[in-house]
Amino acid sequence: MEILLEELYKTDIYVDKFHFRKVFLDSLSYQINGIAQSGKTKIVKNYLLGLKKNSYLYINCRDLRIETDALNSVLQNFCTQNQIATLVLDNYIDDIKIVNVPQLILCSETHHDIEFLKSIRVYPLDYEEFLAYEHKYDSSALNHFLQLGGFAFMHKVNSDERVYHLQKALKETLNEKELEILIFCTKMMTQKISPYSIYERLKQTQKISKDKLYDSFEKLSQKGYIHQVQKVNHSKATRKIYLCDISLKSALTIEKHFGRLFENMIYLELLKSGRDCFYDDGVDFYIPDESEVILATPFADERALFKKIEAIESFIIRYQVKKITAVTMSKEGSVNHPFSRIEMVPFDIWALGD
Repeated sequence: MEILLEELYKTDIYVDKFHFRKVFLDSLSYQINGIAQSGKTKIVKNYLLGLKKNSYLYINCRDLRIETDALNSVLQNFCTQNQIATLVLDNYIDDIKIVNVPQLILCSETHHDIEFLKSIRVYPLDYEEFLAYEHKYDSSALNHFLQLGGFAFMHKVNSDERVYHLQKALKETLNEKELEILIFCTKMMTQKISPYSIYERLKQTQKISKDKLYDSFEKLSQKGYIHQVQKVNHSKATRKIYLCDISLKSALTIEKHFGRLFENMIYLELLKSGRDCFYDDGVDFYIPDESEVILATPFADERALFKKIEAIESFIIRYQVKKITAVTMSKEGSVNHPFSRIEMVPFDIWALGD
């Protein structure tokens, strides 16, 4: 194992056309969590390139040459002898022992309870980050975002291969049961659905354990492949399901529903900006901290929006909502209302507004 570590220590790290993300690393120790292909490895490697070559060691724990017990027996001594200042354990697993180095960086899909590590969550690209990959920013950028989603690697894949490329990436990182559940959630995106409902649906076509399904569903949530939004002030109510990226819709199902896709896209922008949101009947997203309701209305006009506002007027009064933002594809304007300020804002302006 010392021979492998020596090889990894001498290997040059390469990063192709790095685009800066909204994640910054300094001299602290970190654990960086996020789904596969979210950009964790590239962020870390770009950070390492700013350090002295002989000061760091990068190890991909999925390297088939690694024997965990052998690695555990020699890693600390190797780092001490070579004065390793920064150790990166990519695709980290719990079986690998933590060693004492000035800076430790772990990358994995799930969170590990290691107190001295600062936690960072990396998501697929938000809309602002996506624009860095565009040759020019014009009216076609939003349509391109709808086609590609937030996985940066999709920019390098030919259009006829994107679906298969994403399917392959999911098969490599998820087990069979997790993938089946994710496919089902893709068909039900933005809808209210519980793990029990998923179990009831899937057991009609296959033999499946309820405990196994619940465990797989929880793992998908912990890793960040699916997200759940709670009903406001109803913690036990069925939650709404959202996907980690809108590109999964076309990769895992042939069903088309632009309104749901658009709503999921809005949710991801809220998630990545750290804004806590809830849903209610007729209310797509309610942000208590900002006393704001956000509605996904891609093609609504003023008349349709006013009718939608009338249907949730009791909610507006009960929660004293000060602002209502109707996110659209291109429509811009305002609607008069006695209780709240109502604005129609195109997605590209809204996503970049904060």
